[in-house]
Amino acid sequence: MSESDAQFVDLHTHSTASDGSRAPRDVVRAARELGLAALALTDHDTVDGLGEAMDAGRTLGIRVVPGVELSAVEGDAETHLLGLHLADTGRIDAQLRDLRTMRLTRAERIVARLNELGVRVALDEVLAESGGGAVGRPHIARALVNNGWATDVRDAFDRYLGNGRAAFIAKDKLAIGDAITIIHDAGGLAVLAHPGQSGSRSRIESLVASGLDGVEVRHPSHSAEDVARLTALVEHFGLVPSGGSDWHGLNEGGRALGSMRVSGAWLARQDLRSAERLARRGGDQVHVA
Repeated sequence: MSESDAQFVDLHTHSTASDGSRAPRDVVRAARELGLAALALTDHDTVDGLGEAMDAGRTLGIRVVPGVELSAVEGDAETHLLGLHLADTGRIDAQLRDLRTMRLTRAERIVARLNELGVRVALDEVLAESGGGAVGRPHIARALVNNGWATDVRDAFDRYLGNGRAAFIAKDKLAIGDAITIIHDAGGLAVLAHPGQSGSRSRIESLVASGLDGVEVRHPSHSAEDVARLTALVEHFGLVPSGGSDWHGLNEGGRALGSMRVSGAWLARQDLRSAERLARRGGDQVHVA
């Protein structure tokens, strides 16, 4: 067994830079306390937390993989895409500003819809929940809980914010091909996040044709059957495997930090693919804004 096989990593986590409940440095500290060898910070549509996280990683002696999670669409279906091993976070940050503006506009429209329904919640309360990070539905859900309109975040989604509910408003659409290009332009690897049962051979094959680099094989929402199928597809298409807890700071729905027991060998495979991509781009430096 190699050293990387004996180490565990978590390649999907969130912080207060988007909809997580812990500051980037605290996410890194929690990973260090658990004995993880590395983690990827993958906040929604923002890289604002990466500088703080990587500084903490250097201080605490744990590797931080610079990442992001983008929301895109395939046809009419929403797809989440992880960008891992970002080599130029300044470049991707400029491209993500429009996405963060879209998130704010969506939040404004959802709050207005809630008010029309007689559910009184203020945009300022939602923005306070986001703490200056990329705003999303979980922040609106927390504001609803604080105002007594829901018992917890899941109840807020079930009553108002989930797909098809009275206050649901779809995001402006970022095509999956464009999302892959944004990640590649920053020197990163594009990894399909938590595909679950929808991770079919035909779907993966289509995304590979668009430049997909990898698939999140291990995720709290995946069954043993999903893991087996996705592992086989990753090998068949010559992709890199990935996995993570999708931790947001609370151990909800089995999403405890490090719970997926992702082998460091998978990170080593990603490192090799990332080096190959950077060599093709003619760059080898990581620039964290």
